Amino acid sequence: MSQLITADLVDVDLFADTKEAAARSLAERMAAAGRVTDLEAFLADVAAREAQMPTGLNGGIGIPHCRSAHVTEPTLAFGRSAEGIDFGAPDGPADLIFLIAAPAGADDDHLTILSALARRLADSTFTEALRAERDPARAAALIRGETPPEADAEAEGPADQPDTTPADSGPSPFRVVAVTSCPTGIAHTYMAAEALQRAGEEEGVDLRVETQGSAGFRRIDPAVVAAADAVILAHDVEVREKARFAGKPVVDVGVKAAINRPAALIAEAREKAAQAGTGTTAEAAPKTPDASRPAPMDEGAEGEGFGTRLRTWLMTGVSYMVPFVAAGGLLIALAFALGGYRISDAPSVAEHFAWGEAASWAALMFQTGQAAFGFLVPVLAGFIAYGMADRPGLVPGFVGGAIAVTIDAGFLGGLVAGLLAGAVVAAIQRLTIPPVLRGIMPVVVIPLVSSAVVGFLMFVVVGGPIASFQKAMTDWLGELSGANAVLLGVLLGLMMCFDLGGPVNKVAYAFAVGGLATPTDGSLKVMAAVMAAGMVPPLGMALATTVRARLFGKAERENGKAAWVLGASFISEGAIPFAAADSLRVIPSAMAGGAVTGALSMAFGATLRAPHGGLFVVPLIGNALLYVVAIAAGTVVTAALVVLLKSRRTVEAAPAASDTPAVEPVSA
Repeated sequence: MSQLITADLVDVDLFADTKEAAARSLAERMAAAGRVTDLEAFLADVAAREAQMPTGLNGGIGIPHCRSAHVTEPTLAFGRSAEGIDFGAPDGPADLIFLIAAPAGADDDHLTILSALARRLADSTFTEALRAERDPARAAALIRGETPPEADAEAEGPADQPDTTPADSGPSPFRVVAVTSCPTGIAHTYMAAEALQRAGEEEGVDLRVETQGSAGFRRIDPAVVAAADAVILAHDVEVREKARFAGKPVVDVGVKAAINRPAALIAEAREKAAQAGTGTTAEAAPKTPDASRPAPMDEGAEGEGFGTRLRTWLMTGVSYMVPFVAAGGLLIALAFALGGYRISDAPSVAEHFAWGEAASWAALMFQTGQAAFGFLVPVLAGFIAYGMADRPGLVPGFVGGAIAVTIDAGFLGGLVAGLLAGAVVAAIQRLTIPPVLRGIMPVVVIPLVSSAVVGFLMFVVVGGPIASFQKAMTDWLGELSGANAVLLGVLLGLMMCFDLGGPVNKVAYAFAVGGLATPTDGSLKVMAAVMAAGMVPPLGMALATTVRARLFGKAERENGKAAWVLGASFISEGAIPFAAADSLRVIPSAMAGGAVTGALSMAFGATLRAPHGGLFVVPLIGNALLYVVAIAAGTVVTAALVVLLKSRRTVEAAPAASDTPAVEPVSA
């Protein structure tokens, strides 16, 4: 294996005024060294990772990084900027820039090398040495760890020690277990672990960290977890095997919080342990953990406001609901295609089923689909509550969702039931519980009390008004016609194309799916408009790469071929690679096309009973021919706008253009 970084991958006088320019300058060195096979595609991957979360760190450090299929081997490029470049760090611009590139299939040994560098960035001696070094070869050697033995020992730190080392004898210190993870699993994961362990040493805390990175993870010994007084979860992706920490006081934050303020997190863990009655001191042994306090809902990632957390809770419910919607909705749609719309009146297949009759198979699919659809609102409510209060929220959430179905409060009732259930459980978790009751709290007391409270609220207090509002909204959708229907189609089209499968897209989709629970002519038109608009972004980009291929890089042209299938299948995310590389041109173009398609679909009166399927369920669509015309019109609008905007950029950049046929992508 080649060295991770060499002198030709170091620029001690990096000249760039934006993070995109810095990444391009360093990536060009990687490409010149033969470590990046497609520069534009690799930069698109870097931009996509940067869009997830800023990569600037306190202390003047920027670490743009990604895993990419266009990287041949694990590689580091380093640049030092005299003026500083904004990578989104709280304390200002970064002067030390590390571009970290990992192959898509990098093995554990390679990623371990990358994580070792990430740990060393927490060492101020290391970073100051880099700031002072003028020779690229010596800077590369310093980054590779070719330093005196005593420096090596410090760089390695305690993070690589096994998690099973027993605590020192004598008075028991405060004990914490922590998990760190980030979306890429290369840098932030290991830097957070190093920062926490250094802070733990300074505070005299027995702190063990489990890094859930791309190199895999070694589970903290169960005995260590059992003895811990508190847990710190510093993560931007879901923590694996989270149930191990049930019953422990938890500090739940984003991964960058552990890098920027590890001592504060340890102090918060002490406070939560003391409140839960599990904290230890030099004289006290650990007490029995409070199993009723898994993770109160106000412990979101650092910097998250209520609006952000509310969106996260709702999206949790929607994400668990969608598979039920897809399975149930498509089964019902196929049943109608096979047996006609009167198949809904067929007797139960449990009582009558003829193997050789198509009508029996259609009835089987319809009744199975109905059963799956029956879970739609309870699953939505249950997992909204789960997002707010973890596992204790599931029972009252499902109960509240089932009540919403019973009183005809529908989709909106499920939303409210989930939020109520999560809030009730969170309130119970804040109560001071006598030790004798703690063992039965999660399995008896919380489900009993929270279900009773949610049932009372849904049946007696809020259920009636919600059901009335749901009926009014259903009636309004059923009466939609003319200009009102077209305007709703425009709005839904804009929402479906705004973030390509993100929260806004999901809100529009959930609104349409909710209407399928009580189908009317209006709700079926809404479902048709939403699916049609969601198909436009990938289809539009596929058409643009076909008619004007020279405006796109090689990777984008390849993505364009796949986008035909993704768009036809109603997978809006097929346009994400294009939006990541050139969002200022792609997103507005997609929204314009989606608005046109949504408006035309509503104007044509197209209807749809299937919540998914794209062009493959066209036979199940009312006014199918005009529906396809609406999709084609939006696709052409999107492609034309993208081509126009990219062509204008090409003309403006012509005096400085190079011989390469690909156009430099612009990242928002």
